[in-house]
Amino acid sequence: MKPLLAIGIALIVLGGAILGYEQYSYTTKEQVFQLGTITATAEQTHTVALPPLLGWLLVGGGALILVFAAMSRKD
Repeated sequence: MKPLLAIGIALIVLGGAILGYEQYSYTTKEQVFQLGTITATAEQTHTVALPPLLGWLLVGGGALILVFAAMSRKD
């Protein structure tokens, strides 16, 4: 049942990271103007909000998987 342990731990770590960071941002470059060989680009920052419920669901799911893996190991 080692794969279940690894999945459970990974879910708990990912859920904790989501709870630690409320949002993340990334930047994209867009071409806004082109005239012959002259081009102008603009950088735009996008922000994605991470709901805390998602983090708690991942932590809870990881804990349930760890409990399931521990129970199936005893049999």
